[in-house]
Formats: sequence, structure tokens, C-alpha cells
Amino acid sequence: MELTGKHARVCGSSQGIGLATAKLMAERGAKVTLVGRNEIKMIAALRSLSSLNEAEHDFIIADFSEPQTVKNAIDDYINCGNVPTILVNNTGGPKGGLIIDADISEFTSTFNQHLVCNHILVQALFPVMKKAGEGSIINVISTSVKQPLNGLGVSNTIRGAVANWSKTLANELGQFNIRVNNVLPGATGTSRL
Repeated sequence: MELTGKHARVCGSSQGIGLATAKLMAERGAKVTLVGRNEIKMIAALRSLSSLNEAEHDFIIADFSEPQTVKNAIDDYINCGNVPTILVNNTGGPKGGLIIDADISEFTSTFNQHLVCNHILVQALFPVMKKAGEGSIINVISTSVKQPLNGLGVSNTIRGAVANWSKTLANELGQFNIRVNNVLPGATGTSRL
């Protein structure tokens, strides 16, 4: 798949699945905008992309536990003339545990990180994609949307909501040549596992 001339925004890209995705897109020629909350890790991740192609990759600092900072960061980025037409929504966590033991705050925090922030990004980038006549929104979720995983009660619940949000978006945005897809990774050799 050739991505030269494309601009991708990859969330959660300081490590794990997000960083691997960003590297693959850069290898295929895309300009990549990394998104994460830790500036030191983002600088290291950015350096790892610079040798993969000649595009001027960059990064945005945004903490998905604070939806308003995500909104401010994407609005500022677009207002500076940046027009990514590929969005990879990827957020780690939440911590494991039985659903019966989960505190209500775990649900609201995870809902904000995984669904609300994804929605903020899509709403901000939709006009850009629509104007370009194309776009791709890729939501990295989990195999748990097909079969809940034991010990991941909050994650199973919220990722199921993200899956249905994504399918609804696909129905609405397809007419504008904007693809919306879910990727359902299983156990992956990242620092979390």
C-alpha cells in the first residue's frame, strides 16, 4: 500500500501498537503526526520515524484523559493549515479487573478516553476529509467486542460502545468517500502485556 503524499494522524503513538502503526505508515511514504501525552516519549518516537522517509513528521501533545485539551490541540493543529486525511484512533488501557468491582469513575474516564476523544477528533477532521473527497478513520479496539475477555470488564464495555459508534460513522460518512474501519487486535507483545 502506497501512502506517499498522504498525511496520517496516529494516536497513542509513543509506544506499542500506535508506534508500530506510525512506523509502517512512514515506511509507506506518509507524513505522520504522532499524538500522545508524554513529550519525551513523543520526541523519541519522532526520531524513529525520521529515517523512514523524507516527510516532515511531527507530533502533538494531548492527554486523552482531558477531552478539552484534545479538542484544543486538534483545533490549533488544523488552524495552522495541517490537513490529515487518515486518522488512527488508538488508546491504551484501561486497567483490568472484574466489572462488578469497577468504580463508576473508571467507566466515565474510559468512556472519555476511548469514545469522547475519538469523536472530538472525527468531528474536527471530517470537514477536512470531506473537502479532500477522501478519508480513512481506523479505530484500534479489541477482540473483546466479539467475545468479552475475562478480567477486562470496563474495557469490554467501552470498546463495545466504540465499535458501534464506528459502525454508525461508517454508515454516515461512506457517502463522502470516507472509510471507517475497526481493527480488533488480540494479545499483542507490547509493554502492557
